[in-house]
Amino acid sequence: MDDAHRYYGGTNPVQPPAAAPAPAERSSLVRPYAVTGGRTAPRVQLAMEALVSSATSIHQDLSTLTPERQAISSLCRQVRSVAEISALLQMPLGVVRVVIGDMAAEGLVHIHQPQLEAGKPDLNLLERVLSGLRRL
Repeated sequence: MDDAHRYYGGTNPVQPPAAAPAPAERSSLVRPYAVTGGRTAPRVQLAMEALVSSATSIHQDLSTLTPERQAISSLCRQVRSVAEISALLQMPLGVVRVVIGDMAAEGLVHIHQPQLEAGKPDLNLLERVLSGLRRL
């Protein structure tokens, strides 16, 4: 039995309708809401340039974590910015902020917030962000 036949209940072996979205497209409409539990704001203020590092070891079993948390934990074995994590995982920035905030509360990641002096950005931070953007 072909996939289209199986997917559409096996009643019509003819081609599926062209307007029917693929399963991945349908799930992507609900996925961010499900990942964050409906929350739109992280538990902690999290700047998009904040740096995140993993608090888990390479040998630690991550199979009990959600796929998003596993991916973030693995990516953050190298220090990465919140914006970079969002781009690499192709997840909305707001969703990544919520998940990282939850992970920080559970001790799975460390967050290194930028320290702004009198509203002036840190020159080292800007250089690191520029370097990261060039690598992308």
